[in-house]
Amino acid sequence: MRLSNPPTIAPPVGAYSHGVEIPPNARWLHVSGQVGIAPDGTLGEDAAEQSQIIWDNIQAILADAGMGIENLVKVTAFLTDPDDLPAYGTVRSAALGQARPCSTLIYVPALVKPDWKVEVDVVAAAAG
Repeated sequence: MRLSNPPTIAPPVGAYSHGVEIPPNARWLHVSGQVGIAPDGTLGEDAAEQSQIIWDNIQAILADAGMGIENLVKVTAFLTDPDDLPAYGTVRSAALGQARPCSTLIYVPALVKPDWKVEVDVVAAAAG
């Protein structure tokens, strides 16, 4: 993967890249929106706990495909409350470490279930 943050535009305002180039013949993994439901079926109590469950689930899905956080190309996060951004951001930063995938964060009025506060979908790629 090659990160693209050209000096002719403003640098990213956070821990992401403006673009990510994937080499030919890469394997792609598209991960459906993950919500804060733990393996035992319980929902995290707040945005921080839901976010932790989400990123744990994403890491498990990546591992199942023989990939890791370093293979993330794109992250899209949906939050229902702007006040939850610090909690989500803390968990996201810990999960990503030094990885800098492309990222989008969107505030939405609601997710499918009223108790869901955060949803995240990702795209990853690895050498074929």
